[in-house]
Amino acid sequence: MQNKKTKMTSKIKVGKAVSKNKDDAPHELESQFVLRLPPEYASTVRRAVQSGSVNLKDRLTIELHADGRHGIVRVDRVPLACKLVDLPCILESLKTVDKKTFYKTADVCQMLVCTVDGDLYPPLEEPTGITDPKNKKKDKDKEKKFVWNHGITCPLKNTRKRRFRKTAKKKYIESPDVEKEVKRLLSTDSEAVSVRWEVIAEDETKEADNHGSLANLDSSPGTSGHKLGHGSSVERDELREIFNDISSSSEDEEDEGDRHEDEDLNIMDTEEDLERQLQEKLNESDGARDESEGNNQIVLEFQVQINNVKNKLQETQDRKKQQEDLIMKVENLALKNRFQTLLDEIIQEEERLMEQLASLQEQLDSLIEK
Repeated sequence: MQNKKTKMTSKIKVGKAVSKNKDDAPHELESQFVLRLPPEYASTVRRAVQSGSVNLKDRLTIELHADGRHGIVRVDRVPLACKLVDLPCILESLKTVDKKTFYKTADVCQMLVCTVDGDLYPPLEEPTGITDPKNKKKDKDKEKKFVWNHGITCPLKNTRKRRFRKTAKKKYIESPDVEKEVKRLLSTDSEAVSVRWEVIAEDETKEADNHGSLANLDSSPGTSGHKLGHGSSVERDELREIFNDISSSSEDEEDEGDRHEDEDLNIMDTEEDLERQLQEKLNESDGARDESEGNNQIVLEFQVQINNVKNKLQETQDRKKQQEDLIMKVENLALKNRFQTLLDEIIQEEERLMEQLASLQEQLDSLIEK
């Protein structure tokens, strides 16, 4: 049975003495929802609304139960069971007086679905406690009963499952449990005889170790100096004796060295001549070695450049093949011309890389022949 939809607006006139208590919430002046009726009753309500009859309030009445989700809709005194469901989308309701200027009046997000064979007085569910997690799960399951999966128009059928993204479940600890644990720890600390706590950071400990090692190095010479201060006179005498012995031995060695200098002069002259000849031969061999090493370095540089050009050429050829395949698949003439210009540019780049590769190869061959 195909249902019809009618937008209904309920208005409440509020006088000056609406509520004696100032703390009461203000009444809602206007609330709008979509009324879905069976086809035969929908046509009756539509004709009554379009005719502008005065007795519309007598012909159509809506009564909601205490839970705010179930109720009874009477059309010409025929009761229909109704259920208020939540839509997956929001509809903007507009109002006009002259059919030129429109004013937004409400956002419609609920629908009252009426059925002929429904239960007029369903059993009311008892309110559950909020603190119990099992009761929370029951409340969520109860709310799912009043969730409407479809939109108002045909393309939005089953839109809640097709278009709504599923949210990831976050496995976080609830804040009340954390607060309870913190309070418990604080209470145990207050009851304890003594409490000691320490905050340790890795960066701070490393810096402290470095500073401590430096301080130990600085303090070690200070302590030794402090110890020297007690017996300074005795240690000074010992130092003088040591320096005197060293100076006397150095003078004796200088005298013996003067005697042997004359004997070594003749030997040194012949050794210098031999060293000069050997140095000349070594310089000649080093020059030849440097020249060969320089040639090897240049050859390596050319080989690296050739490898880079080959890689670029391979990438260009792959792009060329992809572009040719794409042109074969495209049927649009304008798009094919666009792809053809890109293919021409790729071909030009390929030719340029091939010329560059050939010139580098020639230079490398000539260098190897030398």
